[in-house]
Amino acid sequence: MFGYIIVHKPELKVREYETYKASYCGLCRSLKKRHGRIGQMTLSYDMTFLALLLTGLYEPETITGCERCIAHPVNRHHFRQNQYFDYAADMNVLLTFYKCLDDWNDDRKYVKLGYARLLEGKNNRLLKLYPDKAKRIVELLDELSALEKQGETDIDRMSGIFGHIMEEILAYRQDEWEKSLRRIGFYLGKFIYLLDAYDDVEEDVKNKDYNPFAEKYTMEGFEGEVRQILMMMMAETCREFEKLPIIKYGDILRNILYSGVWCRFEEVSRKRREEREKEHVGSI
Repeated sequence: MFGYIIVHKPELKVREYETYKASYCGLCRSLKKRHGRIGQMTLSYDMTFLALLLTGLYEPETITGCERCIAHPVNRHHFRQNQYFDYAADMNVLLTFYKCLDDWNDDRKYVKLGYARLLEGKNNRLLKLYPDKAKRIVELLDELSALEKQGETDIDRMSGIFGHIMEEILAYRQDEWEKSLRRIGFYLGKFIYLLDAYDDVEEDVKNKDYNPFAEKYTMEGFEGEVRQILMMMMAETCREFEKLPIIKYGDILRNILYSGVWCRFEEVSRKRREEREKEHVGSI
């Protein structure tokens, strides 16, 4: 995944950050349990958000504990785990497998092909566990890949396809909360896709890779336009989130949605602004 759906640590209380870290470790633990060491390598903050969101909404019995692992061989660390961490782990592996295949098809990256082959058996099991959901996600990924190869520049269309992918992932079950979860997934997915394109646009143009912003990123006002679009996506995401009866983990989830998701955008904007200032000074 992309790793954009993260917390903004300075604004979290110590106890909240410890809970977040324990949740991240819980997802890692679920990946190992269900998909082995190879699965653990797909660990992402995005799916930690998913696990926390579903846990806060459905309030299942959650196992807590403390242990050592390869990543923390000296000090014991806390973890939290339940069925939604297992689900998030499965979705993480599913998306990673098809992302690796897409990278191989686009750029012939042998590392990605090798990783996809290592995940193939695990992915086949997931296709049986989630047949309808997996089929829909694969169809959307294929559509997105085909349009990228065609050089589609309609950012609303492209981001919307990834929005539908995230919609499928967040809609854990058909119940009274499905509509809001789908809408959260849709707008959050659009945000992720557009932020990733904004983040990668200079490198993509340099490498002659596809990017929906390739024709716009040098135009005056580009940064402001992207910021405005991203703000609209997150406004819709947060509006739907506030409809959910989430109390536990609510402060952590709000930290992510109202602050954490902007960390990468601000970082990239700052670096590009500094680079432009250096170029301007150098030209004087």
